[in-house]
Amino acid sequence: MNPRNYVDLKEGGRNLQPTYYFMINCLLYSRMETGLVSNQDFYDEDVNVYLAHLLHSFINPEYVEQSKKYLSKYDADVFKRLANSTDARLKYAIYKTNADFLLVSIGIFDNPVAPTAVPARKAAPAEEAYIGRGKTYYHFAYTYSQQIHRKNQGVSEVLEKLSVGFDKYIKILSHMRGEYLDLVERFSEGEVYHLERAVDESARQEILKAKQDQLLELYSQWQVAPSDEIEENVKRLVGEIQEITPSFRFALPKSLAVPRRRSETASSPNTSADAVAGSSTPAAATPAPQTPPARPSASAVRSTGPTRDATATGVSEPDPGAAPKKRPRARAPKRRNPDDGGASAN
Repeated sequence: MNPRNYVDLKEGGRNLQPTYYFMINCLLYSRMETGLVSNQDFYDEDVNVYLAHLLHSFINPEYVEQSKKYLSKYDADVFKRLANSTDARLKYAIYKTNADFLLVSIGIFDNPVAPTAVPARKAAPAEEAYIGRGKTYYHFAYTYSQQIHRKNQGVSEVLEKLSVGFDKYIKILSHMRGEYLDLVERFSEGEVYHLERAVDESARQEILKAKQDQLLELYSQWQVAPSDEIEENVKRLVGEIQEITPSFRFALPKSLAVPRRRSETASSPNTSADAVAGSSTPAAATPAPQTPPARPSASAVRSTGPTRDATATGVSEPDPGAAPKKRPRARAPKRRNPDDGGASAN
């Protein structure tokens, strides 16, 4: 069916395609759910039929391909093409096609600029500017349709209603986009960049977690049975983790490596003795290690008490923990009694 022609639902009968039925059904539900029901301000059931056919035609690649020759990105390009033309049908087709694509692009895809178009020469206009362009294009298409469809004024009336209520039908199609067509909004370049960073960060965290688990397993094996191979693998893993997170630090504790070296040298006396026994050098030539005499403890010194024995300093020092010795009291001199002739009296 050609969406440029007005089609009555009664004439379609049961020959309507399922996609058209789906479009008209979703459109009517969207009008009820948004509160913008049919015939609220004026009779616009014919607009519902036009919109359903328009959405159905966008499924057909041939219609989209044929419409490309009428599409222009800028108003200046549209008016430039129309300035040198006197054909009313061409002007009608250009205005109507651009208006239809603006209506569907804003309402259904939320993207009035085609993604395959060349980069804009300046900042992209706001959505209100595109809505104004859509209203203007439908108004010019309505003007030229009166010259073409003189006998059938149904199309002209629909185009006039679309020009007046362009923003209202945008709201209806936007609701239909989210609730029934399940079309998501197109990501901007900044959103795609942050999305890629989030995915990369998630993958980086997964790799980091796996390497940390491997490091813990190696460390557990090293605690049970230390070996040079495990130490090399630990150094390699630490280097790989530091490439992901430069602030990461890890080193095997040296205190746990000491017992291993002592245990390795514990068997050295036997092997050295065997080597000495098998050599031509007599065993007596090897001096035995001298063990230093044990230093006497402080308790042994205290048990002897203060003595006058000779020590390294010549005289032994008194034990500071022993009780001080009492000094003898000096006796008073005897006094002479004169009556006894010099005898002393106690």
